[in-house]
Amino acid sequence: MLLRSKNHASRSLMGFLCLYGIGMAVAQPVAAQTGKLPLQDLSAFREPGKSWSITSDASAKLENPHVLDGVSGTGVLFNMPDKKRPGKDLFSNEEYGDVDIELDYMMAPGSNSGIYLQGRYEIQLLDSWNTKVPKPGDNGGIYQRWDDSRPEGQKGYDGHAPRVNASRAPGLWQHMKISFIAPRFDANGKKIANARILQVDLNGVTIHENVELMGPTRGSIGNGDEKPTGPLRFQGDHGAVAFRNIVINKPATATQTNERYRPVDPILVDAPVNTLLRSFMDVKDNYRIVHAISIGSPEKIHYTYDLDKGMVAQVWRGEFLDATPMWHERGNGCSRPRGTVQFLGNSHFTIAKLASPQTAWVNDTTGSGFRPKGYTLDENDLPTFKYQVYGTSVSDMVRVMPEGKGISRELSVAGPVDGLYAKLAEGASIENPSRDLYVIDGKSYYLKLDNAGGEKPVIRDGAGGKELIIPVRSKLSYSILF
Repeated sequence: MLLRSKNHASRSLMGFLCLYGIGMAVAQPVAAQTGKLPLQDLSAFREPGKSWSITSDASAKLENPHVLDGVSGTGVLFNMPDKKRPGKDLFSNEEYGDVDIELDYMMAPGSNSGIYLQGRYEIQLLDSWNTKVPKPGDNGGIYQRWDDSRPEGQKGYDGHAPRVNASRAPGLWQHMKISFIAPRFDANGKKIANARILQVDLNGVTIHENVELMGPTRGSIGNGDEKPTGPLRFQGDHGAVAFRNIVINKPATATQTNERYRPVDPILVDAPVNTLLRSFMDVKDNYRIVHAISIGSPEKIHYTYDLDKGMVAQVWRGEFLDATPMWHERGNGCSRPRGTVQFLGNSHFTIAKLASPQTAWVNDTTGSGFRPKGYTLDENDLPTFKYQVYGTSVSDMVRVMPEGKGISRELSVAGPVDGLYAKLAEGASIENPSRDLYVIDGKSYYLKLDNAGGEKPVIRDGAGGKELIIPVRSKLSYSILF
């Protein structure tokens, strides 16, 4: 389905730029110390509770709800409440007015937490991995109070739901950027302008723009009063959570902020049913796939397939495609994902013939006899890709998993030859925390082997880091969870 829409955010934005004095000679809240919060210990925080500690990393088991495991060291703010160490909210020593905040966080399965700007205005953190249509109380939502006056079945949090569910799976690191404008007060202390959230990006997706905060979230500090400044507050009494790379900076100038909201007229492609679209696709490090096909699903899990390599290049959660670069005016042939993108490695062939498990992966088609054979569609308009390589015929079937957890992939090889391997993943790191489960590229996504055909995978050093490869005999299936 092709949709056209306009972004009118800049028109409403300009109405309050002068009022708030962004980038202009107007009185601002006193600036606190900014930069990256030191996480060698808990000295940056006031009276931390016993559930908080400093670690070097965190991890989770998908089948173990409400639990994170920490690794000894420094650099990660870690919260694991239990009966012996009851959870308690954590407050920064510094107080802030207008701020841009950027950080990584990790949720335990089923966990709940939050970031309170000035200790008053909460952005929700929640394990919303399987949520298709997010509400204000879901991950990344902005809510202010529980509305008990609604009819039964409609009770819930007042606030602003994220535009899309851009969440990752529990146990994976997620990235959030927040641009916040504090409330304004006159010389007598009377509030003259509400606080605003200019923008929130979650995992590379803008989920909020120009949101006016009519008041504090229930349970905020100061019995609901509002001030020019306040501490950064991390909710610690609702579940296990970890944070790292917490950076607090001065907000963007008026020119920068106005640029952020420049009106556009995007051409958007939705996927209310299974949808296929051919285009160029620019992926990691500006590499352009010229024979790309993107497959969208109503479950809001989508992927791009490189027909020249037999490779699943990327997967994403959210809406389908922005075709503006391809169809606006003369266009350049490219489309863009509209969601949380997970790249699956630099461009490479999925299947190669190796003399040994240590042989470098093949980077071109020389001697491979690689020939793409297109794809066939099943009764649900879902493709199975076909190609020939090293004299064998390969069928490559990719399907969205139930509950939107990720994608499953099944490779079938007819007449395999000796020395055939499949590259399942590559990244800076590959961990194997349990049988058949791998955590890829610094906890960016999970890979689960469903049917290895009796073969054993190999983690090895590759040109760009670690590689996970496995011999292929006839059939291989695995899942990507993100």
